[in-house]
Amino acid sequence: MKLLSGQDLASDIKQRQAKEVLSLRQTHNLTPKLAIAQTKDDPVINTYVRLKKGYGSDIGISVDSYFVNQDELRELLEELNGDSSVNGVIVQLPLADTTQTDEIINLVAPEKDVDGLGQRARFQPATPMAILWLLAHHSISLEGKKILIVGRGKLVGAPLERLLKNSGVNVSVANQTTSDLKQLAQDADIVVTAAGSPGIITPQMLKKDAVIVDAGVASEDGKTVGDVAPEVYQRDDLTITPSKGGVGPLTVCALFENVLQATKSGN
Repeated sequence: MKLLSGQDLASDIKQRQAKEVLSLRQTHNLTPKLAIAQTKDDPVINTYVRLKKGYGSDIGISVDSYFVNQDELRELLEELNGDSSVNGVIVQLPLADTTQTDEIINLVAPEKDVDGLGQRARFQPATPMAILWLLAHHSISLEGKKILIVGRGKLVGAPLERLLKNSGVNVSVANQTTSDLKQLAQDADIVVTAAGSPGIITPQMLKKDAVIVDAGVASEDGKTVGDVAPEVYQRDDLTITPSKGGVGPLTVCALFENVLQATKSGN
C-alpha cells in the first residue's frame, strides 16, 4: 500500500506562505485578514474553524470568526464585503438552515469569496484544489483514467466535478440516489470520495491497484472520520490517503493561498 500523505507538501506550502505574508507586511504594510461567518454549532464545523484560526496565526494572517443567527448573516456579510481591511470572507457550511445556502454564499463579494463557492467567485474552491495538488505531488496522472467522485456537495464534489470536466478528464459522479455505486467504484481507476458517510467505501468496491482519495468528513462517536471503511487499509495493492494527514492539511493551505491572492489583487 502506498499512502498519499499531504503533510510534507503542506509544510512546504505553509513555510512559503509565511514568507509571503512577512513580505507583504514589510514591503506594503499589509496584514491579510480572513473573516469566517458561522451559523451552526457543530463539532466538525468548530474543529475546522479552530484549524483555520491556528493556521492563520502560524503564518501571520489575521482570522476573525463570527457566530451569528442566520437571520443576521446577510447584514454581517454586507459589512464584511465593505470592510477594506478584510481580504477574504467565507461562510462556514453547512448553515443552520441549508435551504438558504445558494442565496447566502452568493452574497459574498466575488473578490473576497476565497472559498470559491459563489457563482461569480474569482477563486477555485479549496478542497478540490487540495485534491489536485495532492495527486500531482505524488505523480498520479489523471490522463486516460476513469475517475469516480462519490458525493456532489457544494464544498467538494460539485466543484471538483466541474474542474475535472473542464480539463477533459473522464469523470463520473455518484450521489445518494445512485443505485450502482459498487459497480461504478469497481470500474474506476481513481475514486475521490466526499460523501460524509462513514464506511461507505468498502474493500470489495475497489478494483486492483486503485487510487483512493478520502475527502469525506463526518462525526462518529465524537470523532471526525472519513468515508473509507477501516478494512480498506488492509489491502496492500491500493494507493490511498491516510486516515489523517491526507487532503485535510492541503485544504487549509489552499484556502489561505486564496486569501493571499485576494490580498495581492486588492492592493
